Amino acid sequence: MIYDRIQQLMNRAIAAQLIEPEDEIYARNQILSLLQLVDFKECDTESNLEIPDLLEQIVDYACEQGIIGDIFDQKEIFSSKIMNCFIARPSTVNQIFFDKYTQNPKEATEYFYELSKNSNYIQMKRIRNNIEYKVSTEYGELDITINLSKPEKDPRSIELERAAEKTDYPKCLLCVENEGYAGRIGHPARSNHRMIRLNLLEKQWLLQYSPYVYYNEHCIVLSEQHTDMKISPVTFQRLLSFVEQFPHYFVGSNADLPIVGGSILSHDHYQGGNYDFAMAKAEDDWTFSLEQFPNVRGSVVKWPMSVIRLRSEEIGPLVEAGAHILSSWRNYSDETVGIFAKTGDVPHNTITPIARKNQEFYELDLVLRNNRTSEEHPFGIFHPHQDVHHIKKENIGLIEVMGLAVLPARLKAELSEVENFILGKTDSVVEYHLEWAKSLKAGYQSVVTPSNVEALVKEETGKKFLKALEDAGVFKTNQEGKAGFNRFILSLS
Repeated sequence: MIYDRIQQLMNRAIAAQLIEPEDEIYARNQILSLLQLVDFKECDTESNLEIPDLLEQIVDYACEQGIIGDIFDQKEIFSSKIMNCFIARPSTVNQIFFDKYTQNPKEATEYFYELSKNSNYIQMKRIRNNIEYKVSTEYGELDITINLSKPEKDPRSIELERAAEKTDYPKCLLCVENEGYAGRIGHPARSNHRMIRLNLLEKQWLLQYSPYVYYNEHCIVLSEQHTDMKISPVTFQRLLSFVEQFPHYFVGSNADLPIVGGSILSHDHYQGGNYDFAMAKAEDDWTFSLEQFPNVRGSVVKWPMSVIRLRSEEIGPLVEAGAHILSSWRNYSDETVGIFAKTGDVPHNTITPIARKNQEFYELDLVLRNNRTSEEHPFGIFHPHQDVHHIKKENIGLIEVMGLAVLPARLKAELSEVENFILGKTDSVVEYHLEWAKSLKAGYQSVVTPSNVEALVKEETGKKFLKALEDAGVFKTNQEGKAGFNRFILSLS
């Protein structure tokens, strides 16, 4: 059977344009070597299996033969090595990308995205396990994702990781040294990983896709150098330079402070893609002008977090206006709404920036952030509060800021229990959901049915995410918060 699966994988790779027919024998021999086979037998090649399914069966064979252990990390490494047999070297991938770019930037990114999926670097089979839906709110449709795409490690992998020799190569998961890296216990397999070289402000940056995409063409733009994330006017200029080169993509950066920042603050990087989030489609709440920047239009966006949107047909004035707002915000305090720029020498204010091209205008969204904590809110005053932690406790990063909730896998089973609780099928739910479940049961008892309970719980989960965004807003959307926001806008002139 193994020869069948190898040939079927070859056929799929050719159909997906990972390799040319002339490369079939070469790629096959590489796979035979990995499987410790010294010959190949002609076989029946008819199959409806896709590349991920065929890979799983070939990896299972390797486990059965004792070539690798039946351990998650070892299987991932072996699978990645097999797919690497089909992928051109980085220089060739880059050449193809930029040949297509000269014709149309969109064709170039579509090529690279398809390559990343077909090579199983983006694991679409696992990503399809995610639960995804939208919830209508006064701010537009929020995206909700329960992340089921990343398998949990088994205890043997965890034990091996503890015992493994420690190394700092690559320094982090974003470093360029991950390209083609086989991986190890505790570090993901990257044999089938490729990056596109970009010139951003005369510095080399790289473009890749997230292996667990949360939206269409979810990409990562990262510095070739392992340097800390820092929001500055150069950040704005670099984001807009990327958008200038790829006008069909948005790109944004997490903030650069703990609590309000991203998960990896040690390596400067951005996230982007070809997707319209609810925040991008949100309307202006009110508009304003900045006298010193007459070519820039300003507005406050109707959004649960505090967003300033700048628009201009030119990048230069947009960067200058953004720099002025960043500098002002870093030093801005308003105790009437709980905003303090610093505690001693420790800064609290920063910005989550997002850039895009909207018809003839460049847009720069500046989301105001503050990471101060208190006894009442030890995780952050402008962070999801205790009453939503049972749904969303993690940082509100760039993706969440724009209106996409990435929720933990545990919720799949837990929300099903909540549904049964509302229907009266069970008296028990996880303790941290109990108060919420009781309130839903009381509120929906006259209208809930087995056919609508799932939709009701999904909608209420979306409301919890909206509350998390409202908690993270430095200027609340009530009268007091809007007055505070207006005071900051007036201070910019």
